Amino acid sequence: MKISSGSLARLALLAVAIIGLLGTHARADGEAKLLAPSGTLRVGIYPGSPTSMVNDAAGKPHGLAYDLGGELAKRLGVGIDYVRFQRVADIVTAIHDGQVDFTVTNATPARANEVSFSQPVLAIELGFLVPANSPIGKVENIDTAGVKIGVTKGSTSERTLPAKFKNATIVPVESVKIAITMFESREIDLYATNKPTLFEMSDQMPGARILDGNWGAEHMAIAIPKGREDALPLLNRFVAEEQSSGALDTIQQQAGLRGAAKASRP
Repeated sequence: MKISSGSLARLALLAVAIIGLLGTHARADGEAKLLAPSGTLRVGIYPGSPTSMVNDAAGKPHGLAYDLGGELAKRLGVGIDYVRFQRVADIVTAIHDGQVDFTVTNATPARANEVSFSQPVLAIELGFLVPANSPIGKVENIDTAGVKIGVTKGSTSERTLPAKFKNATIVPVESVKIAITMFESREIDLYATNKPTLFEMSDQMPGARILDGNWGAEHMAIAIPKGREDALPLLNRFVAEEQSSGALDTIQQQAGLRGAAKASRP
């Protein structure tokens, strides 16, 4: 049977399309195996911060790590397992040890020695929270003998603030939830961390306020285990698309994330 040149051309185009489709599927499957080798994306979260996970008024969980993890799992076509920890430092350790595949956290040089990071997702101001009727009215009042600054154990705050304050005492705290009870028992006078977390804490502490200004910024990025750097181009495309599509704005609104700014591109 004679096949016309037009039919041959159409068959060639079809073959190219099929090969391209197979290549796309193979690439997607390879990316899924790289980012979620068990077939399930294990997302590390800790309750109490909208950068990780909080519950809305209806009890539904939201958060930067929680929702971005869910979106990535859908894109990869894999299941998702949310693994809870008390604080972000424990998640970073779990990622380093290969027990968790994904989280969103502050991309510090110290953490970059333990895990690999995508391009920045968000920039977040760092600040201070004081309880109702606190005599501390501004940052300049903090560095005084007897003032106790609470920080999350293993956090950027714990590593950074001792160099900033020579007279105040830095008090490591196991979790944000425990910090609120420590305010009540006067074990701490103020708390230092990123402003989205401080806003969440202030919602549970009538009369509490966040001091004006900031003492720095966190650059939130996706963290994955070392050895999976071949997946970073995919993660960077994913981040850029979440930013440009407005999906990231929606995630912030649903989580009630306050105190964030657009991330600067590397």
